[in-house]
Amino acid sequence: MVQKDKLLARRIYLYLGALFITSLVVSNLIFQKFFYWKPFGDLTVFGVSLFEISVGVLPYPITFLITDLISEIFGRKKANQVVTAGIFASFFSMGLVLLADVAPAIESSPLDDAIFSRVFALSPIAVLASMLAYLAAQYIDIAIYHFWKKLTRGKYLWLRNNFSTFLSQFVDTFTVVGLLCIFKVLPWDLFFGLVVSGFLFKIFIALIDTPFLYFFVYIMRKRFNLAIGEEIDLDA
Repeated sequence: MVQKDKLLARRIYLYLGALFITSLVVSNLIFQKFFYWKPFGDLTVFGVSLFEISVGVLPYPITFLITDLISEIFGRKKANQVVTAGIFASFFSMGLVLLADVAPAIESSPLDDAIFSRVFALSPIAVLASMLAYLAAQYIDIAIYHFWKKLTRGKYLWLRNNFSTFLSQFVDTFTVVGLLCIFKVLPWDLFFGLVVSGFLFKIFIALIDTPFLYFFVYIMRKRFNLAIGEEIDLDA
């Protein structure tokens, strides 16, 4: 690969990493608002309304799409590096939010302490549960993605995209809801309903993002003249 193409590939990787980290950090800032999406009417699962979910879940499919794209084009090592950087950025941003919450507001402040705390104050347990679940899910997603990529010799992109996402999203949903129930942030009688509802929503979105992955992979392969299964080595 010529130096010009190598520089472009590194720039694309940087932008993808920035989108990943932004989506992850924002999801942790907005997760306290919930909404009810009704594509199938008023359905309930184990006493919980289907797709009654936090808005924090909305950016998550973007992060899995980005890690799958990085895995496909730049390899497993670079995908794991982005995930690690995202976790660091998440904890750092949460620390800044907690610090801002401690600082007392002046009288002329547009937001007083009570409003700021209600909007931005985060439950340490909820954030920790979310981060632990997400960390496990992303590394599992990348590992399974490359398992299927190696097994199929780079073919059947749809298979590794969906199989890796399905399992990792189940791990993410099961773990975060389980930890929140263990630490009594949520009641146990909502456990199965929240797990099923959250998992089905993530699977639904994962199926939608498959055509987008095909589109971006096609563009990248054509631009950098990559064969099926071939990756760009940014460290070379």
